[in-house]
Amino acid sequence: MTIQNAKGVSRRAFLIGASAAGAAVTMGWGSLAPGQAQAAGHAMVSPSIFFDIHADNRVVVHIAKAEMGQHVGTALAQVVADELEADWDTVSIDYVGYDPAHGLHVTGGSWSVNWTFDALSRAGAAGRIALIESAAAKLGGAPGDYTAENGVISGNGQSVTYGELVAMGIEPRAFTEDDLAALTLKTPEQRRYIGKSVAALDVPDKVRGTANFGIDASVDGMVVAVPVAPPVRDGASVKSVDDTAARGITGYQGHLVLDNPIVGHQGVVLAIADTYWAANRAGQALKIDYDRGPNAGVSLKDIHAENVRLIETGEAERIFVQEGDADAALAGAEDILTATYTTGINIHAPLEPMNALVQIEDGVANIWSGNQFQTLLIGTLGALGFAEDKVAFRQQLLGGGFGRRLDPDAVIMATVAAQELGKPVKLIYSREFDTAMDYTRPSSTMQMTAGLTGGKIAAWHASAASSSASLRQLPAFMAPDLSGDEEKKLDPFAVNGADHWYTIENQKVLLSLNKVAQAATPSGHLRGVGPSWQFFAVESFMDEVSASLGQDPLDLRLSLLDGAGKNAGTGAQEGGALRLAAVLKDAAERSGYGNDLPEGEGIGLACVTAQERSTATWLACAAHVAVDRDTGEVDVKKLTLSIEVGTAVNPDGVRAQVEGAALWGLSIATLEDIWMENGALSATNYDGITPTRMENLPELDIAVLETGQYPVGAGEPAVSVVGPAIANAIARATGARVRSLPITADKVKAALG
Repeated sequence: MTIQNAKGVSRRAFLIGASAAGAAVTMGWGSLAPGQAQAAGHAMVSPSIFFDIHADNRVVVHIAKAEMGQHVGTALAQVVADELEADWDTVSIDYVGYDPAHGLHVTGGSWSVNWTFDALSRAGAAGRIALIESAAAKLGGAPGDYTAENGVISGNGQSVTYGELVAMGIEPRAFTEDDLAALTLKTPEQRRYIGKSVAALDVPDKVRGTANFGIDASVDGMVVAVPVAPPVRDGASVKSVDDTAARGITGYQGHLVLDNPIVGHQGVVLAIADTYWAANRAGQALKIDYDRGPNAGVSLKDIHAENVRLIETGEAERIFVQEGDADAALAGAEDILTATYTTGINIHAPLEPMNALVQIEDGVANIWSGNQFQTLLIGTLGALGFAEDKVAFRQQLLGGGFGRRLDPDAVIMATVAAQELGKPVKLIYSREFDTAMDYTRPSSTMQMTAGLTGGKIAAWHASAASSSASLRQLPAFMAPDLSGDEEKKLDPFAVNGADHWYTIENQKVLLSLNKVAQAATPSGHLRGVGPSWQFFAVESFMDEVSASLGQDPLDLRLSLLDGAGKNAGTGAQEGGALRLAAVLKDAAERSGYGNDLPEGEGIGLACVTAQERSTATWLACAAHVAVDRDTGEVDVKKLTLSIEVGTAVNPDGVRAQVEGAALWGLSIATLEDIWMENGALSATNYDGITPTRMENLPELDIAVLETGQYPVGAGEPAVSVVGPAIANAIARATGARVRSLPITADKVKAALG
């Protein structure tokens, strides 16, 4: 499986016809097999439907992305409604569980709007055209006599609403791929909804408490299962279970040892009961004897030591970037600057713990859960004997995801339990299990080296080591390196960001897989992914290089963000590094960068283009901090951020995403200090994670810049920019450089000497 930028219409056609549901018209993708368009007039059987228009004028847009608080459904509905010329007051959304006709089902990487904007725009435009043609056929005249606006078609002295037209009956209409590609879409000034800050459509139900999250699902006859965490994160096995004490708990029905490797966790015992309360209490009462396995002695210190060893020996290195001759340029440089940066372990900890309800009937697995990666989920269920057509997945709202629900472990665990027990199983992770058994952000090490000659960067060499989420989760995500050896693969999601947009002639970027970490702390994709640690190194090191060259960090960055060569960008990234320079200048100017500040205060800059170069978002941050030299405490007073996403479909939504991501970035950069000892993570609940709280909040000043270009994402980039901006601010305030996340008071004191 490969992830592709699915902006275009790919070998598909658009069909419009009567809905099998009754007085409605459905519009979606379908193949143009002989007679299919005619058959659609009786009952639309398109394998994938984008939206329905009902006789009562309702327009229901079907969202194939997961909703976890980012309100993506509203933005996607705005895209459809704009070209469709729908009345926004009639628009609602629902969520697609799984339909292979949608292609890759995944929500992450800030990809949702970027990947679907063109296809959804053309779907809306095709729907509008078909409705106008149908109106002309029924009311008389030519389609050119009619226009559509706000859900009403007018012309020849007559008008008809979309709903009235649907009630009359609409003849099937097919658009070929070429037809769709030839459609002329609206220009920015013609748009009605795109670019407007409309209220999120899913908020009312959430406020009323009527919205359905995965944890709310229930069916008759179900039991509740709660997993018990083993004493090590990975590698344990169960030797025996004594449930004598658990049998005294009312509602306890028994326990189940999960030894199926498809589950994704080792050494797990499920406590089964009538209710969650009883199952959780029973799990705590079970006396389980474990073989702690091969990772029982692993610590975070061991993982970092292995990272350093891999970088120094180069025994497992893979080439991610290779331009010019960095080795020769380093050898001939007047000065060489080297610095090593590290990041710790971080945990997803969504407010709604992982959960799934599975009911198996007539060989079909009926599943209720919230999932970010249905394609992976359905594929994994195949290993349990459920073919794609034997899975009915009902997507629920997610009470937080942040990448954790890209993994299907809770669903797979519940499915195995339902198979074993022969009854519906609702599985809910306890907070302790959800924390202790998280697929964490990798602890990583990045060694940066620059060759400096004539006041310029002559060579840039970066070497990183960490575990790999992709290798564990879906090896198809692994990409070939640049050595030419087809056997050598690397995880791009562990190194994205190291391929920055600065123009440097001679560059090399390497990545090594840490097998110690891979075994002991299986990693996942946490909000921000690779850029959240790679940009910490890149942007911190850029400040260190500027100090070595005697240049201002802003001036050095702007000189390198010249948009030359590959950094000019193409397509949605046209303008390239110059767009990054624009947001950097804006953030610096609005923050007061360069102005005199009280002693112990500083403003640091950083700019990033997360997630990938192919879907780059342009974002800069100026962090204003005050440092107490006696205690090492850092007060982050203000974060000034500038983001440019091309076209902001919903500007308030973009701003909210930046706010949330920046505070997430603040949390993992300064507060969340989690480690591993004896193979186990230190945290078992929120008190061991210390996420950002109200008392920690800085002033936020966010600007959303518009260029009118093709939209890119906003959900994750701000995670990556905050850490290096704070580290650079501390250095400007005190001269002390902290090269390790999280930035704690002890680390600041140590850097102060």
